[in-house]
Amino acid sequence: MQRNFAYLRVSSKEQNLDRQLDRIRQLNEYIDERDIYCDKESGKDFNRPEWLALKRSIRAGDTLFVTSLDRLGRNKQAILNEWQWLIENKIHIVILDMPLLDTRKYENLSGVGDLVVNLVLQILSWLAEQERINIKQRQKEGIDSAKSRGVKFGRPPVPKPKDFDTVYKQWKNSEITATKAMQILNLKRNTFYKLAKEQKEIR
Repeated sequence: MQRNFAYLRVSSKEQNLDRQLDRIRQLNEYIDERDIYCDKESGKDFNRPEWLALKRSIRAGDTLFVTSLDRLGRNKQAILNEWQWLIENKIHIVILDMPLLDTRKYENLSGVGDLVVNLVLQILSWLAEQERINIKQRQKEGIDSAKSRGVKFGRPPVPKPKDFDTVYKQWKNSEITATKAMQILNLKRNTFYKLAKEQKEIR
């Protein structure tokens, strides 16, 4: 029995899938809830748990619905590779916001259908990849701009304990071990040595 599947994706756990779910549920196609696969993962590759699970379940003659090509992925070659896998396994693919990318339309057309789909797919997958590159560039520019205004990124520096100088001298003079110094200062090993390095550079 042929089945319909849907694949949904957002890039991070903070984003939600509601818009894509609504679009899928509004289709005049029956899709069992168990056959809707959702990832909250980057689109840079296809090493995603739900996508891999979908590939294990979907069979020849089934149809896969995706709301837009960039939900499938954002890496051109990876998109083309997965598309080819679906075609070779005789699985229909429907990209909802691009009617030309509905392989069911070309089932009885030899040559022309493949030409249309491949051409559109090449263009759209390139655009998806370019958008991913543009997003990364905008993020970098935003970070560089923030840094130029003095915005600090990463973990805040650990404040130096008030008696650090005294304990540091004792350790440097071999009066106590590093382990003992860490215990006195209540510092973790990497933090102690980081502060010790900074102390040495100051001197």
